[in-house]
Order: sequence, then C-alpha cells, then structure tokens
Amino acid sequence: MSILGGKEEEEEFFVDGEWAGCSKQFRAPITIAVRGTDILTDPLFNKGTAFKTGERDRLRFRGLLPPRISTIMQQKGKILASLREETSNIKKNIMLEDVHDRNETLYHRILVDHIEEVAPLIYTPTVGQACKEFGDRFRRPRGMYFTKEDRGHMASMVYNWPHNDVRIICVTDGSRILGLGDLGANGMGIPIGKLSLYCAAGGIAPHRVLPVMLDMGTDNEELLESETYMGTRERRLHGEEFYELADEFMQAVRHRWPNVLVQFEDFSSDKAQILLNKYREHHLCFNDDIQGTGATTLAGILGALRAKGEEVSSLGKQRILIAGAGSAGIGVAQVMLQAMIEQGYSEKEAKAAFFVVDQNGLIGKKRIHSLSPEQAIFARKADDDGISMLEVVKKYKPTIILGVTAVGGLFTEELISEMASHVDKPIIFPLSNPTVKAECTAEQAFEWTNGNCIFASGSPLDPVEMNGKIYYTSQCNNMYVFPGLGLGASICGAKKVTDRMLYVAAEALANYVSSDDHSKGKVFPSLGEIRQVSHTIAIAVIKEALKENLATKDVPLKDIQNFVAKRMYDPVYVPLVEKREVTI
Repeated sequence: MSILGGKEEEEEFFVDGEWAGCSKQFRAPITIAVRGTDILTDPLFNKGTAFKTGERDRLRFRGLLPPRISTIMQQKGKILASLREETSNIKKNIMLEDVHDRNETLYHRILVDHIEEVAPLIYTPTVGQACKEFGDRFRRPRGMYFTKEDRGHMASMVYNWPHNDVRIICVTDGSRILGLGDLGANGMGIPIGKLSLYCAAGGIAPHRVLPVMLDMGTDNEELLESETYMGTRERRLHGEEFYELADEFMQAVRHRWPNVLVQFEDFSSDKAQILLNKYREHHLCFNDDIQGTGATTLAGILGALRAKGEEVSSLGKQRILIAGAGSAGIGVAQVMLQAMIEQGYSEKEAKAAFFVVDQNGLIGKKRIHSLSPEQAIFARKADDDGISMLEVVKKYKPTIILGVTAVGGLFTEELISEMASHVDKPIIFPLSNPTVKAECTAEQAFEWTNGNCIFASGSPLDPVEMNGKIYYTSQCNNMYVFPGLGLGASICGAKKVTDRMLYVAAEALANYVSSDDHSKGKVFPSLGEIRQVSHTIAIAVIKEALKENLATKDVPLKDIQNFVAKRMYDPVYVPLVEKREVTI
C-alpha cells in the first residue's frame, strides 16, 4: 500500500501459502512488552486471524485462534460486506466502533481505503446521533476524562495514559456538540471521531492521539435525570472555577508531552474564544470551530471564486453575509479578514465586506457594548443595527451567504431568490451540522436559483438532478484542514499555530482542487484524495513554520515531499517481537 493511499505499481505481493496477498515490502518489527492473550485483547497490536504461524508460536498464543489465516484485505472485505448489508447508519457506526475497539490497524485500513463511504458513518452526520446515544451503548473506555474532583491531581493523572509519545490531543467539554447543544460527557464521541480522521486522513499513528473530555457537568435537564448518562450529574461549571480547571489540564498535558498539539473542540461560544486567546501564543493549540472552520470555509470561498471565473484576489471585493455570530461565524470572518489583508486590502476595506447577523439581526454599533471584542470588529453602522437578513440582502446585495447557526431551514426561498436576483451565481454555504440543522438543502438552493449558484454544505449531500442536468455539491468540512495542519505542526515541532499557517493551509487546499472540478461547480476535492490533501497542507504548514522560525525540528526542504510521506502512518500489519532481556 502507498502511504498516501492506493497501491504502488512496483509493490509485489505473495501469491501462495499463508502469506498470499501480503506485500513483499520490508516492514520493520515492533517490540512489545506483552505476550499471549494480552496481545489479542490490545487493539493496537491485535491482528485477529491475520497472525501468521510463526507469530502465533513466537508470541505464545498458538491454539488460541482459529487455524485459518487471513490477510488484512480478506478481513476488510468481510467487515465491508456486513456493513453494506445494514441499512441504519447508527448501527453501521456501532459496527465500525466494534472493529475500532478490537483491531485499530484493520479499522484504519478500512477508513483509508474507503474514506468516502465510511467518514459519514464515524463523523458528520452520524456522529451526532452516536453522541446522543453514547451512554446507552458505552462498551469500552477510550481516552481520558477530567472532572472537578480531579483538581490538584491532573499532573499525575496524565501518567495513567499508557503511551509516552502523544502528538495530538482533541479536547471538548461537550457544551456545544455540533448543532445539538449541551451533551455533556456524551460529547466524547466527537474527539474520538476527530482523532480517527487524524489517523486515517492525516497519517498520525493511533498510539499518538488522545481524546479528552473535560467533564464540567451539564445543563441538559434530560441528561441530569438520565440513569444511563455516564458523566457528572451536576450543573455545568462556569466562570473562574471553569478556567482554573481548564488551566490545570493544559499545564498537565504540556508537562508530560511538551510538544503536543491541543485541538479545542465544541466549546460553547462564551468560552471558546477566551480559551483560544489565553493559550494560542504560548501553547501549540488551535480551536477547530473557530480557526479550522474559518480556514476550510476560506478555501471553499477561494475555490468558489475560481469556479465562477473570478480571481481569488477579488475576495475583498465580495459582499459576505454570515448568519451566526458565535465562535464559528466570527472565526470564519476573522480568517477571511486576515486573508483579505494578506491579499493587500486595507483593514478598513476588508471589514466593509462583512455583514454578520445574529438572532437579533445585523450586528451594528448601536449595541457595541454588548458585543465581544471579536464581534465588535464586524459591527456595521448604527442605523443598520438589527435589520433582518432579508433586508441586508435587499440593501447590500451580498455575493456570498454562509450559515453557521444550527437553525434548520433558516435560508428561505424568499431570501435566496432575492439574493439570486441581484447576483450571478451566488455562493451559498449552509454549513451547520448535522444535516437536519443545515440552513437549507442543496435541492432548495439549486431550485431557488434555477441552478445558478455555487453550493457547499457541512455534511455530505448527493448531486441534484434538475431539468435533465446534474448539479454537483461539495462538502465544506473541517476534516479537509485539521489532519494536515496537525501533521505538519507535529512533524516540524511547531511552537504555535499562527494565522499565517491557517492561511497557507487554506490556500493549499484551494489550490488542490482541479480545474475540471471547478468547471462542475465543485469547490473541494474528493474525499478519496484526503490523504494527499493532508500531505499537501502539512508541507505548506511546515514551510510557513520554518519561515516564521517556529519549527523546533529539522526538515529537509529539498526532499520534503518524501520526508513528510514517510512519516505518515500507514495502517498495515507489521511483525511483532516480544521485548525480552538478553543475558550472555
């Protein structure tokens, strides 16, 4: 298998015996400290029926497995056959997580080879339902949980985690899971799903990732009363107590793993920006909802401009209506604002491109004192404060509309039709997840614009056939950015994630989309190419880190393509050797 996905033409395979179907390529063995049944119950090392005769003898579990030996491809085929017989996506998710819990190599092989089919089952949109049912179907612990009862113990607790080389931590407090709100500890499904994509799409080895739940309680009444809820059944912590615990956690993980990248995920809007501002300059961290969403959306917008036949440098000349003034909406605006400044627009010119709307209408200076510092940057003149989205469309004729509200159906026919009457090929991105929370559907967008729009959504949607023509959709999802960003930062040992790194990541993603895809109205590459996309983004991030003198590891620029590719995890079975003391 190629590290970047697919088979290499020069790779040779055995055709006979128990090694039939296995690569002849040399695989360096892994030394492990366990043997016998301990190996069979450890998902990092377990190969199931793929253990060869020699390994069964050497590792002391001969007779503990059925005698027939399988290859990883045979095992994968069996799983996929069962998966495709099932019609329920949540049951498919459960089946895949069962594989995850017993054989991580096989699980990630399936993801790498069938990412387009499987990603929607382990991530959006199915992960939302998986989180809601997390306590009901809890089977096996994965990751770490920190609560207020652990105050003063976190620095020692992190040593309970059995792996010394953690590169990526994805942490949430479960307070704003997708568009589903406060799911408390049930939100652990999000870090687990995200880190699966880090492994499969970004090439980070599974023993180098750690999902974390900061269980600060929940304000969800249903969960507080539920007998199956697995988290702390107390009201959510706020204020100083919350930030003290979060700070203890950050210090603890950085003490044990000084170079770890911490990804903040699905924190409520009132805390997300504060946490990011506090740690971004001194810790290697980023907020996926703010910065990841912003970088991905920027890449999509740049691609949409190309699909319309416009120059990407026209970004600052667009009129951008953003529905949603929370962490995601403001994060998108911030990243795009920086991109405009990078392109040579003044800050004043760049700010004039934005129209940010919340539940009270257009954000304006009349209520400046009630806005966060980040929101205040995008406040319009006082006379426009509070006008509706429809009024914004009629008055300012936006060329781009973005939805990050988690209010399903917010984009009405009147709104989109009015927009299309003023603009040729409006860019319409309803980004909220899961699908039921999307501001409009692809069918609606194409119908209301007579097929004359560029469309992307947060969850995957099928192409739309209308009047004998097929209209293609794109998925604007952070999974295109965060795996490559994490891979690049990890390989070069970046000290922090900067705005420029996010910009070059977005630029690399936008440039990856082919002109053929642009001609079809697509603004993101196929998910099947995501490992190559992550590889490309990682290289861009590494080069920027070196340029900013933020890299702590040497990276050979002349051979950077191979250097990065060789450091990407490839889920294949490798020989296992028991660790023993040799005495002479």
